[in-house]
Amino acid sequence: MILRVGLTGGIASGKSTVRALFAAYGAYAIDADALVAHLYEPDRAGHRALVAAYGDQILRADRTIDRARLADIAFADATSAKQLNALIHPIVVAHTEELLGEYERTHDDGVVVVEATLMIESGGRARYDRIVIVDVTPEVQIERGIARGLAREEVLRRIANQLPREERLRHADYVIDNSDGIEPLKVEVRRVYDALLADLARKKTNAPQ
Repeated sequence: MILRVGLTGGIASGKSTVRALFAAYGAYAIDADALVAHLYEPDRAGHRALVAAYGDQILRADRTIDRARLADIAFADATSAKQLNALIHPIVVAHTEELLGEYERTHDDGVVVVEATLMIESGGRARYDRIVIVDVTPEVQIERGIARGLAREEVLRRIANQLPREERLRHADYVIDNSDGIEPLKVEVRRVYDALLADLARKKTNAPQ
């Protein structure tokens, strides 16, 4: 039996680091956002959908998606961002479900963690047994986003186009505080992973025989 866990958080909250730690502790981890890059490759479903919606203006000379150009168009405002999400999310969700199904067919039990930036917005609450939120303050998001090379205005724009922090936290079964560096984060992730293992054990006990 599998415990499906959705992992999310705001921009620059440290989701990928948390996913890697879950994997190190024994979870099977999937990066749904990385699937987007795969689906954006020429002749794949995401690429075809984007070109149909936005035209050749989002393409480089080699026909690959210009992610920066796409972001300028798609994240210009909240309405544009919702349009892109509505276009891409069904494709990503379907591909993620294929990976989950394959894992469940080949493993008797385990904790599967799926990281996705827009987990809540895409209906993840209904698809996963547990939701884990990586949480930091907006000030930390801005600081870390700038450290990654983003302009402050770009970080603020992305924060504005994501689910508000308070609303995101309302969906959490577990919250991981990533404010204090890697060593405290390791402790936080271990705490939550142990809780998820306990949840999996209860799920097995309560399953119909």
